[in-house]
Amino acid sequence: MTDQKKSSGISRRTAVKGIGATLGAAAFAKAIAPITTWTAEQSVDEFLQKHYQELTPEQMQKILARLQAETKEQYGAEVEISDPKPQEGVKFAYALNLSICVGCRKCAQACHLENNHDRPSGNSYIRVLEMKKGSLDMEQGKVDYKGPVPKSDSFYMPVQCQQCDAPPCVDVCPVEATWKEKDGIVAVDYNWCIGCRYCEAACPYHARRFNWTKPQIPAEEINPQQGYLSNRIRPQGVMEKCTFCLHRTREGRLPACLEACPTGARVFGNILDPDSEIRWVLENKRVFVLKEELGTKPSFYYFFDE
Repeated sequence: MTDQKKSSGISRRTAVKGIGATLGAAAFAKAIAPITTWTAEQSVDEFLQKHYQELTPEQMQKILARLQAETKEQYGAEVEISDPKPQEGVKFAYALNLSICVGCRKCAQACHLENNHDRPSGNSYIRVLEMKKGSLDMEQGKVDYKGPVPKSDSFYMPVQCQQCDAPPCVDVCPVEATWKEKDGIVAVDYNWCIGCRYCEAACPYHARRFNWTKPQIPAEEINPQQGYLSNRIRPQGVMEKCTFCLHRTREGRLPACLEACPTGARVFGNILDPDSEIRWVLENKRVFVLKEELGTKPSFYYFFDE
């Protein structure tokens, strides 16, 4: 978000009015329908909370304390929520070796647990597509494949947020609740999002998720190490997405999906570091990005050994 945008004084109420003026009555009612289901559960402090990028360190500490107390009250779990910042000289990128991905979906399972997803829905930020060999059209990939893997006539393509440098999801957000961070991660302020789902429609990779119901997670299954912009339990009625596990990666750890991969198909790191493994892959492999023709400039790359 630019300084000009930060000083514009935009509020969620102003934006909602703007949407109403732009859309017809029926379309407006449909667009804001999710909002009406969750505002009644919001506290006054939460509703009046400032945008993430306008919060002082003192205000953030109070919010983190409130969220930790709410998690204890609502879920019975003691958690620690932090707000790790981007590091100077770091821009994250991801690469995936499709030659050795076996379609086991352990990355999606790890994402489900690490990011405190709703248990009944089985949600994950990763979709693993089963693709016919010779095709790279992700729209033809099967998500609900069954049976032993890998199949001889198929390869497997995990797809998650591509952390685009020209993210269309950011451009369409009417309240600036999503933006690009300095280290390349596209973040979402869950307490600023109005749930209009414009970003979901704009994403060509189907990488965003909407919380239709209040997440259900048993206390003993909640990951207690949480980030404000990443894996804290999200409110009902807001959008969410992969953040490259920023609560881990900004602390020098690897994404949970990478650690869970049994074949070593995933490579992650700082693209600005000339000695990093991700840099080696980009300089020595024939990498490609999904839907390059759209000009979204993904930070997520794919490659084959041959």
